[in-house]
Amino acid sequence: MSGLSERQAIRVLLVEDSETQALQMRRMLEAQGFRVTCAGTAELALEALNASLPALVIADFHLPGMNGDELARQIRLNSRTRSIPVLMLTEAREGDLERQGLESGADAYVPKSADHDLLLLRIRALLRRRAVTAASEHGGGSAAFRRANILVIDDSATFRTYLSGLLRREGYVVRAEADAEAGLEAVAARPLDWDCVLINVLGTRYNGAAVCARLNGLRGAATLAGDSAGFQIVALGTDNGAEREALAQVFEAGADDMVPGVAEPRLLTMRVRAALRRKMLQDEDRRAAEEIRERESSVQRALAEAAAAQAKAALAEALAQANGELEEANRQLRDTQTKLVQSAKMASLGELVAGIAHEINNPLAFILAHQRTVERLLDQMQSLLPGEAEVQPLLQKALSRSRSMTLGLRRIEELVAGLRKFSRSDDAFQRVNVPDAVETVLALLAHKLGERITVLRQFEAVPELRCSPTLLNQVVMNVLSNAADAIVGRGRIVIRTESDAQHYRIAIGDSGPGIPAELRERVFEPFFTTKPVGAGTGLGLAIAYTVIQAHGGTITVGESPDGGACFVVSVPTNLEP
Repeated sequence: MSGLSERQAIRVLLVEDSETQALQMRRMLEAQGFRVTCAGTAELALEALNASLPALVIADFHLPGMNGDELARQIRLNSRTRSIPVLMLTEAREGDLERQGLESGADAYVPKSADHDLLLLRIRALLRRRAVTAASEHGGGSAAFRRANILVIDDSATFRTYLSGLLRREGYVVRAEADAEAGLEAVAARPLDWDCVLINVLGTRYNGAAVCARLNGLRGAATLAGDSAGFQIVALGTDNGAEREALAQVFEAGADDMVPGVAEPRLLTMRVRAALRRKMLQDEDRRAAEEIRERESSVQRALAEAAAAQAKAALAEALAQANGELEEANRQLRDTQTKLVQSAKMASLGELVAGIAHEINNPLAFILAHQRTVERLLDQMQSLLPGEAEVQPLLQKALSRSRSMTLGLRRIEELVAGLRKFSRSDDAFQRVNVPDAVETVLALLAHKLGERITVLRQFEAVPELRCSPTLLNQVVMNVLSNAADAIVGRGRIVIRTESDAQHYRIAIGDSGPGIPAELRERVFEPFFTTKPVGAGTGLGLAIAYTVIQAHGGTITVGESPDGGACFVVSVPTNLEP
């Protein structure tokens, strides 16, 4: 905080009974840009707090009547003023008063003889912690500050005078009555003005229990009529065993506390202070409850006035929510359908391949065995008929055809093995040789590729990847199949692999017409296809997308260098099963 302009709005309440010291302090603070209001007594300071609140209270400890520690205590007891920082001033030799002042609620202590720079530093530190809201500055939302009003009823003139003086020194407004009826009339006339009634229940001119009962009745009626919790009733009695039964009657009559009449002054004032604190908290609770009721009433009125608009908004919101839920249900249904189709497709393919492998492998093994026998017999016939010029060309031609048949049979054997390898049901993650897997898929798609499509292989990545071999084969199969379908006439497909410490990428680009930019976001949707009716299901890329997601990777589509589409599959290099 620096400069005069920043302090123009900061008000300080200075409580000092010495006019000379007050003038010196005021001039010093105003020179720093503060606005200073002075009060000569703690009582006047409390009255000043009913107006706009200051940002800081600076008070001398020694004041006429109520001391500075009691002033701090009164400030802390009121909800409207309890957050105002209090700086206490005293003489340097009175160090024991610092503890007393801090216990009462002061925030800091500075000797009057301290350097002005030190005093300003303490003020700045206190103001940094002070958060003044607009409401508190204007006194909104809280009860006005006032000194507590106490009625003393005691038929002993000596003790009545003693109690009145003791309580006035604590900062309270005190009225003393010797006659119980006069005290009751004062309470009945203005019951909400009183905070505490202190009654000597052992008085000889009235019945203490009966007076307490009548006071309790007046308190109950006032509580129902106003926003106050009612005054506290504190009885003065004795600890003598013979009179405990009478004291019990006093409590039953409505007394809130009982203090021995012979108690030391500090104990008596502490018990009165506690009673007043209870009343203050109860009043705050009632005010808070009333504020809540008023706010609820305002809300109800506002709701009633805006009922039609809110009904429309609620209907629109409900409709939007229902549409959103329906869209989500549709999406989940499409995902479920895709997975079901995928599962059924893989299960059917597995069963089909198992049946084909079983039906083909047996006759294939039979043919291969006999083929070797035929070749061996042909070799023997060549050696047995070396001089037969007409027979030798025929035997050589038969042997050449037999060996060609063997190559064809071996090719059939490799294709069956490739089918079984492609569709095996073991989905466990394992080390897979990616180039071998790609070659297996290319062998199965040879009928689509034929001689018209050239496949370029650029295997730059490490050969092995930890993944599910069935799922990898399925993804590569779907992408390559779509690429072959997209190429009209002659063309080429480029398969490139690359890897680093984090990702393994497989890029498949083609020389086809490509995919328009506006359709690239939809190619992975289930049942979406650009092929003619009957030429595709629209599930190939959707299944590939689901598979890659299961591997924790991504699949994207862009434009290849040959002008067609380029699908890039990226999965983590070290996949966990």
